[in-house]
Amino acid sequence: MKLSRLTYRFQRSTRGRVYAMRALGVQIGAGCRILSDIITSEPWLISVGDRVTISSGVTFITHDGSGWLYRDERGRRYRFAPIRVGSDVFIGAGVTVLPGVQIGDRCVVGAGSVVTASVPDGTIVAGVPARPIKYWPEFHAGLAAWPAAADMVGETYRQRVDSIAEGFQVNKPA
Repeated sequence: MKLSRLTYRFQRSTRGRVYAMRALGVQIGAGCRILSDIITSEPWLISVGDRVTISSGVTFITHDGSGWLYRDERGRRYRFAPIRVGSDVFIGAGVTVLPGVQIGDRCVVGAGSVVTASVPDGTIVAGVPARPIKYWPEFHAGLAAWPAAADMVGETYRQRVDSIAEGFQVNKPA
């Protein structure tokens, strides 16, 4: 189903991004947090697994326009390729994912990265182009030391965040 940008914006504001993107044809699993507008000219070529966070400013590119530079009697060339994101994935702010990329399960893509090649399951990547920097077991073990929801104190959201923010001493319990 093709929606106009106005219809998309209306659905996004009334029903949320996930609903609006599904209406465009993006396949999105359960329990996802999507903070970017996954808008491309081929939204049906994007699939997102379960429990995925896509941060702000993430761009998915499902086509390669450079094929227009090739001309002969058959005409210009086109490349369209799907993008697949597995489950339990975090994609940081400002990431660009190029055509044909598959991001496996239990992956993290660092902020500002450009993902030019597929990412195997359990790999943490960052950079331009994105390259492996560590693997899931090491990354996951490090998360255990982070504060948990049970460590937060305070009545307001700000008080709860301030109570566990690194290097922030205001409102910290003694």
